[in-house]
Amino acid sequence: MTSTPAPSEAYAIVETSGQQFWLQPRRYYDVDRISAEVGSTVSLDSVLLVNDGSSATLGQPFVSGANVVLKVLEHRRGPKLIVYKMRPKKKTRRKNGHRQELTRVMVESITVGSKSFS
Repeated sequence: MTSTPAPSEAYAIVETSGQQFWLQPRRYYDVDRISAEVGSTVSLDSVLLVNDGSSATLGQPFVSGANVVLKVLEHRRGPKLIVYKMRPKKKTRRKNGHRQELTRVMVESITVGSKSFS
């Protein structure tokens, strides 16, 4: 006996700041710092794939007419990472810390042409 899986929620795979993100509507994500004010909206046009829950549209390289609208919630910093370099037997040591500048965004809508998933 086979059962068909329930249709999953719509999602899009977008490229921003040199990385690819799997985005779903009404969820928040941390991306590299975006130069936008808190409360403003940002539009991403570099959409690689859009899935509406039943069928997927794959771009070559981008889906034409696809758009993802993000709302900037806050600017924050990631967790502290410790970078420690040491040369054995040379008494050379260097300790450095790093915190990545991030922007927390909420996905407001994913649109392809006139069809919107939100």
